[in-house]
Amino acid sequence: MKAYRLLFALLILAGSARSEVVIVEEIIAKVNGDVITRSEYERVLNEIRAETARQKLSEEEQQQAVKQREVGIIRDLIDERLLVQRGKDLSVNVEPQVLRQRDEIMRQYKVATIEEFENWVLDRTGQSMEDLMAQMRDSMLAQAVLGQEVQSKIVVPRADVEQYFQEHADEFIRSDGVRLSEILISTQGKTPEELPEIKKKAEELLARVKKGEPFAELARRHSESQSAENGGDIGIFRRNFLMKEIEDQVFNAQRGYITDLIEVANGFLILKVEERYREGQAEFEEVENEIRNKLMMPKVQPAIREYLTKLRYDAYIELRPGYVDNAAAEGKDTSWSDPAKLAPVTTTKEEVLNKKKKRRLLWVIPLPGGGGDKDQDSPAPGSGENPTEQAAAPAVPDAASPAVP
Repeated sequence: MKAYRLLFALLILAGSARSEVVIVEEIIAKVNGDVITRSEYERVLNEIRAETARQKLSEEEQQQAVKQREVGIIRDLIDERLLVQRGKDLSVNVEPQVLRQRDEIMRQYKVATIEEFENWVLDRTGQSMEDLMAQMRDSMLAQAVLGQEVQSKIVVPRADVEQYFQEHADEFIRSDGVRLSEILISTQGKTPEELPEIKKKAEELLARVKKGEPFAELARRHSESQSAENGGDIGIFRRNFLMKEIEDQVFNAQRGYITDLIEVANGFLILKVEERYREGQAEFEEVENEIRNKLMMPKVQPAIREYLTKLRYDAYIELRPGYVDNAAAEGKDTSWSDPAKLAPVTTTKEEVLNKKKKRRLLWVIPLPGGGGDKDQDSPAPGSGENPTEQAAAPAVPDAASPAVP
């Protein structure tokens, strides 16, 4: 009787819970073991609206622009999910880049500590710092996978680059310029007591590069700038793009020159002049990478889409009705299956032991010392021949758990 009263109370509680279900989030797509939610869709849509509102467009033109971009939201969210999952499979690590990006944002907006940054993110975006970092991490992971799996495999022959340079020489008339590499030792978020030790580290690195140790290798190992992964390379700068005290040093120097320690707002900086470009017609070596990238671009986007289509064919994807992936793999079934509409099935001991018998639904309440009807042909309990000692009971929903369709 106690068992019956307990079951009755649980059923009453479960019924009450079902009548007060509140949907706290809506899943609109399933991508392998991950999901895309309605709130993610709305976040991207709101970003598109905000970006469009900053443009000088009429209200009608803004609405049209938002509508055109909205059709690609599901595609882009699925693309990112697939690339992030692939990145994890490949053990791609982007954490150093994520932290450098965070530090760069803090430097740019003069945010001194992580605690201040948490409040700054919440005020500016309405989300937590952890959510922002997760978005940055996923974006960088997706880009890293594309670079490793797609872009690195697209080859533009040097002969094609040279031919383009010869045929379009007038595109490469340049002003005075210099190509630089950097080593940055950051003081961002450090206390005044820590600064002498940081400066000492920077001075030691300066002494090492001036003695001839490879600048690029020391930059990769010690620099706290985003350029570290590229050996410190920060590209080509023209006149009037740098601080005057830096420009005066590097534009009057020859290739291979290394500056003294430069104190900047976010740390201590060491610069190396990699190349020196005079005003006039650019040398081929100066623009080789620029031309190669230009010739690659028409090949990159089709290759990326082909790669993402392959990931879709290999993936388990479901879309809720009303949402469309406009890059869906042809012939791939992405129809939505709603678990709430699946019929409940209860397997009894008799059905397991005698599959030839007509299948039936039996709700069994296990009681101490008892069970369902016993077949005389069924093995005795405890004999070791019975794979299930009692029939399965219906699951009782947890009243404390919110429903997520």
